[in-house]
Amino acid sequence: VQLQASWGGSVRTGGSLRLSCTASGLTQENYAIGWLRQAPGKEPEGIACISNMDGATYYDGSVRGRFAISADKPKKTVYLQMNALKPEDTAVYYCAVDHSLHKIVVLTPEYWGQGTLVTVSS
Repeated sequence: VQLQASWGGSVRTGGSLRLSCTASGLTQENYAIGWLRQAPGKEPEGIACISNMDGATYYDGSVRGRFAISADKPKKTVYLQMNALKPEDTAVYYCAVDHSLHKIVVLTPEYWGQGTLVTVSS
């Protein structure tokens, strides 16, 4: 399985960005796909993920209400719409896939993509 994420970018506080990630080589239908991030000097955190089977979603409290995850099943692509961005959202964002949504949340997904940098300036 390979995960190809879109380019991140730089925005000012309050701005918006959308990330996308496409999974190739994924043959199973029972999987979850989502996003982890690691800010400078901090531990990684799982911020949002979605189940392909039932559409169940998870959001970390730090992004709930500001970020929205969605998926295009036929394209095996997940999107992360990030609104009301804050400087503390500055991080390298990683796309991840696992058969379990929980494993993405606890940072042990089977597959990771290359990170993409998101920078939010004040």
